[in-house]
Amino acid sequence: MIVIAGWIELDPIKRDQGLIDAKPYIDAALEEPGCRAYTWTADVQVSNRIWVYELWDDEDSLAFHFAEAPYKDMGAHLGICGITGSEISKFRVDLEEPVYDPTGTPRADFFTA
Repeated sequence: MIVIAGWIELDPIKRDQGLIDAKPYIDAALEEPGCRAYTWTADVQVSNRIWVYELWDDEDSLAFHFAEAPYKDMGAHLGICGITGSEISKFRVDLEEPVYDPTGTPRADFFTA
């Protein structure tokens, strides 16, 4: 699994409408093969920031996404919204476990491995 996570900063006047107008691109990504999650949210503490969170099954799924028109169109859309900065990373997940153990206790350690 691959996690994409990070932030994009936009012109604060255009951020909220930019998120609303991005819905068709987000919806298209969610329909792509291997996409488990794809969401952008407004940061309630930083007026010009949106948070990006995506989950992909594998590199092939992510490569397919990057080659599709909605991804390219999203880039153009963000340009119109006045990008002022971004920091987005990808993470390859090699182990997945629940946060809570069978007793409902949150665990920082990987307890089932």
